[in-house]
Amino acid sequence: MAVEEEGLRVFQSVKIKIGEAKNIPPYPGPNRMRDCYCTVNLDQEEVFRTKIVEKSLCPFYGEDFYCEIPRSFRHLSFYIFDRDVFRRDSSIGKVAVKKEDLQKYHGKDTWFQLQPVSADSEVQGKVHLELRLSEVITDSGAVNHKLATRVLECQGLPIVNGQCDPYAAVSLLGPSRSEAKKTKVKRKTNNPQFDEVFYFEVTRPLSHTKRQFDVEEEDVDKLALRVDLWNASNLKFGDEFLGGVRVPLKVLGQSGVHDAWYFLQPRENGGKSVKVEELGSLRLNIVYTEDHVFPSEHYTNLRGFLLSSANVEPVSSSAAHILGEVCREKQEAAIPLVRLFLHDGKIVPFISAIAHAEVNRTQDPNTIFRGNSLTSKCIDETMKLAGMHYLQVTLKPIIDEICTEHKPCEIDPVKLKESENLETNRENLRQYVDRIFNVITTSGVRCPTVMCDIFFSLRESAATRFQVDQDVRYTAVSSFIFLRFFAPAILSPNLFHLRPHHPDPATSRTLTLISKTIQTLGSLAKSKSANFKESYMAAFYDYFNEQKYADAVKNFLDLISTSGKWDQKSIETPIMLKEGFMIKRAQGRNRFGMKNFKKRWFRLTNHEFTYHKTKGEGALCSIPIENILAVERLEEESFKMKNMFQVIQPERALYIQANNCVEARDWIDILTKVSQCNRKRLSTYHPSAYLNGHWLCCKLSADTAPGCSPCTGGLPANIQLDVDGDRETERIYSLFSTYMTKLIKMQEACGSKSVYDGPEQEEYSTFVIDDPQETYKTLKLIVSAVQTLEQQHTKYRRDKFKKTKIGSQEHPIGDKSFQCYIRQQSESSTYSI
Repeated sequence: MAVEEEGLRVFQSVKIKIGEAKNIPPYPGPNRMRDCYCTVNLDQEEVFRTKIVEKSLCPFYGEDFYCEIPRSFRHLSFYIFDRDVFRRDSSIGKVAVKKEDLQKYHGKDTWFQLQPVSADSEVQGKVHLELRLSEVITDSGAVNHKLATRVLECQGLPIVNGQCDPYAAVSLLGPSRSEAKKTKVKRKTNNPQFDEVFYFEVTRPLSHTKRQFDVEEEDVDKLALRVDLWNASNLKFGDEFLGGVRVPLKVLGQSGVHDAWYFLQPRENGGKSVKVEELGSLRLNIVYTEDHVFPSEHYTNLRGFLLSSANVEPVSSSAAHILGEVCREKQEAAIPLVRLFLHDGKIVPFISAIAHAEVNRTQDPNTIFRGNSLTSKCIDETMKLAGMHYLQVTLKPIIDEICTEHKPCEIDPVKLKESENLETNRENLRQYVDRIFNVITTSGVRCPTVMCDIFFSLRESAATRFQVDQDVRYTAVSSFIFLRFFAPAILSPNLFHLRPHHPDPATSRTLTLISKTIQTLGSLAKSKSANFKESYMAAFYDYFNEQKYADAVKNFLDLISTSGKWDQKSIETPIMLKEGFMIKRAQGRNRFGMKNFKKRWFRLTNHEFTYHKTKGEGALCSIPIENILAVERLEEESFKMKNMFQVIQPERALYIQANNCVEARDWIDILTKVSQCNRKRLSTYHPSAYLNGHWLCCKLSADTAPGCSPCTGGLPANIQLDVDGDRETERIYSLFSTYMTKLIKMQEACGSKSVYDGPEQEEYSTFVIDDPQETYKTLKLIVSAVQTLEQQHTKYRRDKFKKTKIGSQEHPIGDKSFQCYIRQQSESSTYSI
C-alpha cells in the first residue's frame, strides 16, 4: 500500500532473514534449556513469528520474511520469547532498530545484542499539546504567570493485553514542583480525543523590592511540563505506562505559545539493570526499501527503452541487458525487469531474445543455462511469479503430509538412529519420491501458459544450436523446471509459501533427500549414479533406474514446452490458500441485543471461504467464492478497532479483524484475487459499517443502499497486469543511478572497442558488448533518462525539506529533533521581525 505525498507515491517494504540466536541465558531450573521463538514487530505490532526451536540456548531459525509495510512506523523490532511447560510466553530480550538507522544494516549479516524488555520502555504513538503562558492579575493587584496546558489528542498508542483505555497525567516539573493532574479515561481506543485544559502556576507574586510584572527567566528555564500516557487497568498490578514526553518551558519563547505534536518516549531509567551481554545476541539480515514513485509520465522515456529491448539487435545492446551487465548481482536486475515485462505482456519475447543470445554463446550443450546469467535469473523470477499457484496445486498436499507424518527416511548408515531400520527408511523415502515424481510428471496440463511459451522458446533455440545432441531440447527445459523450480521448492517449502515455517531438522533432511533424487530424475543424465557423491544415494537411486521414469520425464517436458496448446485448467480439488485465527463480528439478523465479536479459525480455498470454532472442526459458516462481491477495508471508527476489513456478500457483509496490519493486507489481497473474476463484483461499497439503522459513512438508512465509495480491489485476473509498472521502473532507475560509475565505464569500453581491435583491456572484459556503437547509443539514452529522473528526485527532496515543519502531525518532535525545532522556531521569529 502506497502513501500519497503531493502527487508522489511512497512504498515501504522490508525483507528479513532471521538467522540464529546465541548465548541465550539458561532457564533457572534443572533443565536449563529453553524453547524459543522470534517475532518481528512494527513498533509493538507483531507481524511475523518464527517456529519454536525446542531445547536450545543457541536456536537456529533460518526463516525469511517479506512484507509491504502499509503504515508509518518508528522502530522495526525483534523479540525473543521463551515458552515454558505451562505454555506461557516470557520475553528474554529484544532488538529495536530505528527506521532512520535501517540503511546502516542494509543487506548485511549483522549480530545484534539483545536488549532488556520492560513495560516502561515499550512505547509508541504521539501526543498533541498546546501550551500558553499568560499573566493573571490577582485581587490584590499582584501579577501571576500561569501555564495553560491543553492535551488535545493521541494517535497510535499501543494496545495492552488486547485493550487500550488511555488517560493522560500532566505535571509541572521544577526544583520545588510536583503537581499532577489527570484527564478522563477514554475507553476502547488507541487514538483518544481528550481536549482537556489544565492550569499551572508558573511564577508567584514577586517581593516588594521588585517590580510586580517582572518574570524571572532563570526560574522559567528550570521548569518543564511532563505528560505521561497510561492505560487504565483493572488488574491488581496497576495501570500500564504507555509513554511520556518532557517539554521544557523554554519552548514558549517570546510568544508564550507552543502548539506541537510529540513522539512519546520511554520512561527514563525504566528498564531493569541487566548486563546486555547476559541476554545473548541475534543474527539478522535486513533489507528495507522505500520507493518514491512519480506519476507515470515521468517514466515514459526509460520505460520505453526497457520495453523495446526484445526488438533491439543485438539484444546485448538493449537497455534491459545493459542493466544486467552493470548490476553487481543479476538477481537485482531480474526482479524489477521481469515484473515490468509481465505488466506489459512482453516477458516471453524478452526472455526468448536474451536466451537465444546466451545459447549462441554456449559451446557445450552440457553447460546450457547452468550459470547465473540474466536469462537464468529472469526465468527463475518468472516461474516464481507465474508458477506459485501451480506449485501450490502440485506439491503442497504431499509436502504437508511429509511435514506432519514425520516418517523416518534417513538412508545414510552413519546417521541412522539405533531405533531405526535402514530398509524401512529406504521404503518410506522411495514411496515419497514416487508420489512426488508422479504428481509432477502428471501436472503438465496445469503448467501456466507463460511458462509453457518460455520453455518452447528455450527448446527451439537449444535444438537449433546443438542439432547433433538429441537430448538438449529436454535438458534446456529440465534445467529450469526441475533444477530451479520443483527441487528448490521441495528443499525449502517455506521460501515458496508451501509451508509457514522452515521444517524441523529431521523433516528438512527427508526433503533434502527427496529433492536430490527428483533433481537427478529430471536431469536425464546419462550416468545417474555418477551424479551422487554419496554411495548410499547411488544405491538408493537403483530403485529408479528404469526406462519408465525417463519416459515420464520426457513426456512431461514435451507437454510443457508446446507453445499455446495448454491453458491453465480449473482445479476441481479444493486447494487451501490461507488459514488462521481472526476475530469476526456476528452476522445474525436479530433486532435486539449487541452483536458480539468472537475469535474464529478462518480457512480460504479456491472454492470457499469458511470459519470454524477452532482448527479442524466443522465449518460454522461457508461463503462460496462466487458470492464474494468485494473485499475492502473497514474504517476504524466503525467499531473503534484497528485492522478490520469486510467481505461483502449479496445479503450482508462479514466484518473481520486481523491480528495486525500486514495480515489484514494479505487477507484482503488473496480474497480479492481469488474472487476477482466473479461476474457480480461490486463497483462501489460502504467504507463504514451499518449501525443503529444507518450507514456511518453516508448516513443512508436503507441497509440495501448502494455503496458510496468506489471499490479499490478491482484487480485484473491476468498476472501480467497485477504489477505496478511505474514502481518497477522507479526501482530500475534506482539501480541505474546506483551503478552510474559502471555505466560510464561501459561507455568507455564501447569507445575502446570501436577504436582498438586488439586484446581487450582487463577492466572492460567483464562487459558483454557485441556491437560497441549500438551499445554506446543505448547507454547515452539511459544516462540522459536517469539524470532527468535524478533532477526530479532532487527537486522533490528540496521542496519537501522546505515544507517540513518539525512539530507537525506528520513530523512530531522526537528525542533527536528537539534542538532542530528550537532552531527552526528561532529562524522563523527572525524572518518575521
